[in-house]
Amino acid sequence: MKLSFVIPCYRSENTISAVVQEIRETIATRPSTEYEIVLVNDCSPDNVWQVIKKLAAEDTHIKGICLAKNFGQHSALMAGYGQATGDYIISLDDDGQTPASESFKLVDKIEEGYDVVYGYYKHAAQHLFRRFGSWVNKKMAETIIGQPKTLHTTSFFIMRKFIADEIVRYPHPFAYISGLVFRATKSLGNVEVEHRHRIEGESGYTLAGLIRLWINGFTAFSVKPLRAATFIGILCALVGFGAGLFVIYKKLMFPEVPVGYTSMLATILFIGGMIMLLLGLIGEYVGRIYISINQSPQYVVRERTF
Repeated sequence: MKLSFVIPCYRSENTISAVVQEIRETIATRPSTEYEIVLVNDCSPDNVWQVIKKLAAEDTHIKGICLAKNFGQHSALMAGYGQATGDYIISLDDDGQTPASESFKLVDKIEEGYDVVYGYYKHAAQHLFRRFGSWVNKKMAETIIGQPKTLHTTSFFIMRKFIADEIVRYPHPFAYISGLVFRATKSLGNVEVEHRHRIEGESGYTLAGLIRLWINGFTAFSVKPLRAATFIGILCALVGFGAGLFVIYKKLMFPEVPVGYTSMLATILFIGGMIMLLLGLIGEYVGRIYISINQSPQYVVRERTF
């Protein structure tokens, strides 16, 4: 059995060495296991690429990939999956929060017959904002892209090689790993692991970044938002029709009462706002089609160590 560890790296020059060492120590508990570590520098502003090159020079198990610009975590994972050769591919973070020491929990679980297994954090060591964001993401994923309600997804997971091969066939720039996994297989599992505090630093995801990630996932892998837009349009039309009937009724029954300017303005603003919202949603889909047709790259490799 060979394991491939794929780690996207961003602002982790002081933490990635510790993560790599933990992987080595974990593999040493099962000496017959072959392994490789694929470190992808997502154009980090610190010196993490120099650290990666040093690690790769010292250890032939390590592959380093340097991207030409910051393409985002999911595109960096795609770059790593493209170079992974193991029977199983394990994804984890570069900040020490994901417990590399519990990697064989994932291995043992996937060997029960699953195609993909996610580590599940019973007690997440995250700020309230991130926990809320994860909860919103889970509910939206269940509704829009078909995530099973009993499944807990995290950044610490393992997949079989044929799943990774299927994922890297996706050619467009809007990579969203969970969406690609859910459309490739329904054989998904969870195993409980520890969630630790990061060694240092803060999360690279801001609120705007999380929103972009959600929009990316839900518009790239589902047309349900467009269907929802249709229903919202029908609902607004019915509300507008009902309001028109009410105004006519009121005018006929109480001709001395003037038609209310405030209610009319509120209705116009409501309908106008919904129209702009739905046009923006449609525009998001059209824009992504345009970018994909122009063959915008998913990632660009500047340098590699192998």
